[in-house]
Amino acid sequence: MDDSPTEHFEHAEHAQHVAHTGDRSLAMISITIAVLAVLAATVGSLETIETAATIGAKNHSVLLQTKASDAWAFYQAKSMKQNLYAALAETAGAKRQEFLDKAQRYAEEQKEIEGEAKDYEHKAEAAFEGSEAHERRHHILTIAVTLLHIAIAVATIAIILRGMLWPWRAAVGLGAAGAIAAAFAYLS
Repeated sequence: MDDSPTEHFEHAEHAQHVAHTGDRSLAMISITIAVLAVLAATVGSLETIETAATIGAKNHSVLLQTKASDAWAFYQAKSMKQNLYAALAETAGAKRQEFLDKAQRYAEEQKEIEGEAKDYEHKAEAAFEGSEAHERRHHILTIAVTLLHIAIAVATIAIILRGMLWPWRAAVGLGAAGAIAAAFAYLS
């Protein structure tokens, strides 16, 4: 979300300078900014982790679906061979049994391949569902980190206004909403 990964530390540094003025309300606001900056950095990291997990799970799902498609193509090839040998067995005299045996072998191989293809499909579906869960958490964490960044900005306004508490209270509320949203991402 930020252009600079150290922006949170810059807010904390400004808060530290204000803390040295001796004004208790400014010190409280400064500490709040520092806490919000740590929360924003943590939630931002969790958001990045969920993004990577989403991409990884979707890639895994695609790989499994490709394997399922390959297995189904192999199944079709075996089916065509089985049908060919079954048809040949009906018209061949001396080689009838040989063709029937081959048709039976291909029919048995089809069953194995069908099971493998269905297994890959089920695994692909499960991986895709997993990616959806990661993506949902990512979206919630994006909202949470945005609320935390807004809280930091609003708390900074309280310092600019020389300790007025209404922006600080709004920042605390926004920060709490961001923290609750981040927790909700993992509890829901």
